[in-house]
Amino acid sequence: MGAQFAKKGGGTGRRRRRGGAARMSEINVTPFVDVMLVLLIIFMVAAPMLTVGVPVELPHTSAGALPAEQEEPLSITLTADGTVLIMSSEIDPNDLIPRLRAVAAERRDNKVFLRADGTIPYERVVQVMGALNSGGFNNIGLVTEQGGPRFDGAGN
Repeated sequence: MGAQFAKKGGGTGRRRRRGGAARMSEINVTPFVDVMLVLLIIFMVAAPMLTVGVPVELPHTSAGALPAEQEEPLSITLTADGTVLIMSSEIDPNDLIPRLRAVAAERRDNKVFLRADGTIPYERVVQVMGALNSGGFNNIGLVTEQGGPRFDGAGN
């Protein structure tokens, strides 16, 4: 549907306004589109906040192993009794960030694998992840055991 105008002196039989053009009977959708875009942005921002606080049990997954890297990946381990190990060396948790900064200065990549016992509280795991980030490692991979739920209906 396009706007139709009556020709001056032409014989369309429509009433003419002062300017010689007929009224336009189409709806202006620009304000409607503006309102819909604003609502879309509001829902996109609000939707992630609706999932906060969902209780979950970790850490068994069906994810496969990552491909091998050229450099041996750094591994941080949290044992069930709260011991923190860098590779196979036990470290005092208070010395973790300075030691990580020293290790990060010697390495080419910032990838680190975090191995945490499944009985450790999630809060402790997140604290160590924050220390890893502060120490210069922001590419953190969580190591899990295979054999957890698959969520594809094929069983465990």
